Amino acid sequence: MEFSVSKSDLVRELGLTQGVVERKTTIPILSNILVETDHDQVWITATDLELGIRCACPARVKKEGAGTIPARKLLDYVRLLPDADVQVKLAENQWASFICGRSRTRIAGMSRESFPELPAMPEVLAEIPLSVLSQMIASTIFAISAEESRFTLNGALLLLKDTGLVMVSTDGHRLALIEKHVALPGLTAVFRALLPRKAMSEIQKLASDDPGKKIEFSGNDNHLFFKIDKRLLLSRKLTGNFPDYERVLPKEHPHTLVLQREEFKSAIERVAQFADERSKAIRMKMLKGELKIYSSGSETGESEETLPVEYSGPEVEIGFNALYLLDFLRSVDQAEVELHFKDANSAGEMRPHGAPAGTIYRYVVMPMRI
Repeated sequence: MEFSVSKSDLVRELGLTQGVVERKTTIPILSNILVETDHDQVWITATDLELGIRCACPARVKKEGAGTIPARKLLDYVRLLPDADVQVKLAENQWASFICGRSRTRIAGMSRESFPELPAMPEVLAEIPLSVLSQMIASTIFAISAEESRFTLNGALLLLKDTGLVMVSTDGHRLALIEKHVALPGLTAVFRALLPRKAMSEIQKLASDDPGKKIEFSGNDNHLFFKIDKRLLLSRKLTGNFPDYERVLPKEHPHTLVLQREEFKSAIERVAQFADERSKAIRMKMLKGELKIYSSGSETGESEETLPVEYSGPEVEIGFNALYLLDFLRSVDQAEVELHFKDANSAGEMRPHGAPAGTIYRYVVMPMRI
């Protein structure tokens, strides 16, 4: 195999594979990327058996072929080359040689024969705006459970239906739900799947390149496929039953506060400095015309903030995990947020105030006993 390729093109595509490549693996080939030539382009493939990515670079191909090269070493080296064309040649002994300007380097590769085959993408089910899916991921990814034993909660529920997209995540202590009313060309039936957190992160990386593009989305019994131009990301589905999220969503909230997001966020950040290290618990007391946020640690000290609000209901005090509240406040763009609540023992709910038409975003947080 022999070809030449632009350094900048190669670095861009190699960068997209790094989140997929398995660093610490008992299968050495998974630390490598598969490089294949095809007429006037080079295909680069990486997988960790759960997630796979395949992308292409324009190239001048002298001799067709394929082989695998260590992914991290290749990117680290190519990134340091001058901005010029890189000549790549893979010998029969699987050593890859690189020439760029006065640089000459050889990297030991491995035969492609033991590199896993990625499943072929089935027929496209729907087209999804990349910016919409990326925003939905940003609004839910922080509420995914970090406990590996709760594997059905290690991702988000993705629902495609005739009215648009729904994404839901929960870790058992909080739940984030976002619904977008968008047209999904090609969709003929409701589609439901559990999307792993790692795949969600990789979709966001693809979106950072050009969020104006569309995703061709597909799925089969085991995998989900996301195709953007010549880039294909595929992920194994999470198995199991996602909780019935509609039962968790509060049916009514007798009380609502509208708060300035930045002011509310800054107050919580300051008070949280004195919250218990383990629980991160803070207290919120709703009084006539004001909201008090306070915390105290037996060794660190105590802190209290008061925010003016329009409220004339009964006095209510609720404990919350400060980090859970901050996750939501950092994820929304609106200048104001709504806090819906009932009493000290009921879940609170936060929403952006004045969300764009066609968007429903709800964030439910369980109270803490303090």
